[in-house]
Amino acid sequence: MHRSMDEPTGGAGLPAARSHPTARPGPPPLAGAGEELPDPAVLGALLHRHGWQRRGGAPGRYGRWTPPGSAGTTSLLVPESAAFPDSGELIEEALLALGRSPDPSARDILVSLTVPSDEIRWWREVPESAAGAAGASGWTEAEELRSAARQVLMAGALAARGRAGYHGARHRRKARAALDDALIGPGAGGRSLTAYVPVDSGRAVAVRLCHALHATREAVDYQRATGGMEAFDSAVAAGVGRELTEALIALVRGSEGAGIDLRWAPAAGAPDGCPARPAPVEFSPGDLPALRAAGARYLRDEPAVQVRLTGAVVRLRRSGPRGAGIVRLRVLAGAEVAHVRVELDEEAYRIAGHAHLVGLPLRVEGRLENRGGFRRLTGASQVAPVQVDEAERDRLMKALQENVDYFEEACAGEEA
Repeated sequence: MHRSMDEPTGGAGLPAARSHPTARPGPPPLAGAGEELPDPAVLGALLHRHGWQRRGGAPGRYGRWTPPGSAGTTSLLVPESAAFPDSGELIEEALLALGRSPDPSARDILVSLTVPSDEIRWWREVPESAAGAAGASGWTEAEELRSAARQVLMAGALAARGRAGYHGARHRRKARAALDDALIGPGAGGRSLTAYVPVDSGRAVAVRLCHALHATREAVDYQRATGGMEAFDSAVAAGVGRELTEALIALVRGSEGAGIDLRWAPAAGAPDGCPARPAPVEFSPGDLPALRAAGARYLRDEPAVQVRLTGAVVRLRRSGPRGAGIVRLRVLAGAEVAHVRVELDEEAYRIAGHAHLVGLPLRVEGRLENRGGFRRLTGASQVAPVQVDEAERDRLMKALQENVDYFEEACAGEEA
């Protein structure tokens, strides 16, 4: 029912999706022996958020809650505070009933109670003609929505690392790490889904998305009203960039409209600088031209970055035994990218080859260009091997031996 953000989904550039299990997994463990029970107020807030109805109960003492659309055959007794006598027993009974409830929202509530999480919900309005087409369309729509949601979360995680109109390959390792514990739940017919972003590890991502989504909506409205793109320039400070505009394009494309709704974890409350109940943000196909123009503008205007980086040589290539060549470095320090491609003159290429053979990293200065996503270093200079301690050198040599095929490509093979 739920899986990590890092699991494959079959989106563009991603591995094939894993099929969902047919059996409904049991609820996550909650309040075992010696564990603290959830706050009754938090449970009540989550029930209300997921559409459960309060249908009576002693005012100021407890409430009786029924699932959405229920005729009243299933109900939970939830105390209004822990001070109510027998509140612990009532909470335990309510959690047990939620674990057995067939209502889809019951598991979502248990997930939110297990790990306090901000909830981000996406939905798409799919044309009826598409919805009524071949049976495979439902699966396709669900995967498209899941892929777009992942892109939106990644855009938020990148913006939380630093503001930029275009991140490219920068910051992606740390952005993925910020989403390691995020879970995505299934939606209804491929038209909606919810992500649970733990407060402890992902609150910064949710906060940045809150600001960035509303700034994007305002910038799109300004562009459609005036034709000007200036609002997108100032929106970078709020976390807007090419990654977010591309994610929103993927979300809206092929639909009649789409939206994103963010709810803060009741146990943690609203963060500073954000409304207690952020308004949902909606986009329509009419917004796509503005989003595409903004994405192209961000890609074009993001400047190159002067860096001095250290990296291990993992691949060398040149057309002949002499002359300039191409080197690929696995970045160890100096830039927030995993690999860079560097063109070196004959002398610098020889230095890189010797460093590769003896297992030493290489230090190089240059400009990290946005072409190709900040994966290319131009104007390379000050190329020199870096001395490291024996333990680090042994580790690098082991890695090189495991990837010896890279060095065999020095004169012929795939371009770095």
